Amino acid sequence: MPRTDRSSLLLAGLLAGAGALHLAAPKPFDATIPRALPGNPRTWTYASGAVELALAAGIALPLTRRPAARAAAAFFVGVFPANVQMAFDWRDRPAPLRTAALARLPLQVPLVMWARGVAARAGEARGEARGE
Repeated sequence: MPRTDRSSLLLAGLLAGAGALHLAAPKPFDATIPRALPGNPRTWTYASGAVELALAAGIALPLTRRPAARAAAAFFVGVFPANVQMAFDWRDRPAPLRTAALARLPLQVPLVMWARGVAARAGEARGEARGE
C-alpha cells in the first residue's frame, strides 16, 4: 500500500474512532464544549461526532480525499477552543488528568499538519499540483 493511502486511511480511522466515541459515549465530551457556544453541549458533541465520521468517509475515498483532508485540517483548528476549555476546567484535577488535558493542546498542531499533508499528497496523486 502506498504511503499516501496508508497515511490517509490512518487519519480516516482516527477520525472515525473519535466520531464513534462522541456518539457512543458523549458525556465526557459535553464537558469540553465551550460555554460561550449557544445551545445544548450534547448537540455540539453529537454534531462534532457526525462531522468526524463524515470527514473519515471523505478521506477514505480517493475521489474526495483532498477536500475532506482540507476540511479535517480546518476542523482540527476549529475544535481547539474545546481543548482549551478542557485544560482550563481540569486545572484542579489530579496531575495525570491535568497533564492529559494540557497534552491535548499541542497535539492539534501535528493533526492539522497531518491532514494538510494528506490533502497535498492527494492533490499530487491526482495531478492537481502539476496543473493536469
